[in-house]
Amino acid sequence: METTRQLKVARLIQKEIAGIFLNQGKNYFGSAFITVTGVKISPDLSFARIYLSLFGAKDREALLKLIKEHQSEIRKHLGEKIRKQVRIIPELNFYIDDTMDYAQRIQELLNK
Repeated sequence: METTRQLKVARLIQKEIAGIFLNQGKNYFGSAFITVTGVKISPDLSFARIYLSLFGAKDREALLKLIKEHQSEIRKHLGEKIRKQVRIIPELNFYIDDTMDYAQRIQELLNK
C-alpha cells in the first residue's frame, strides 16, 4: 500500500515528466506522442517506475530504448524542476504501459 507521501511525489513526477516529454520530446524522439500514464515510487522515494503510452511510433520497443538512452538527461531536467520539493531525485525506470492493448484485445474477443 502506498503512503500519502508516495502518492504526492508520484503525481508530481508524472506531471513534470509529461511536461518534459511535451516540451523537449520533439528534439529527442521526433513526432512520437508520449503520454505518462502512471508512476509508481518506492517507499524510500529513490526509485520511480514510469509507465508510458507510445503513439505514432512504428517500433515501440526502439522508441523505449531511445528513451532509456536519454534517461540521465530526463532525470537532470526533472531534478531542475522538483529539487525544491524533494530531497532525492529518484532513479527513473521506463516501461511501456500495455493496458490499452490489453483492453483492445479483450474487446476483440468479446465481439467474436
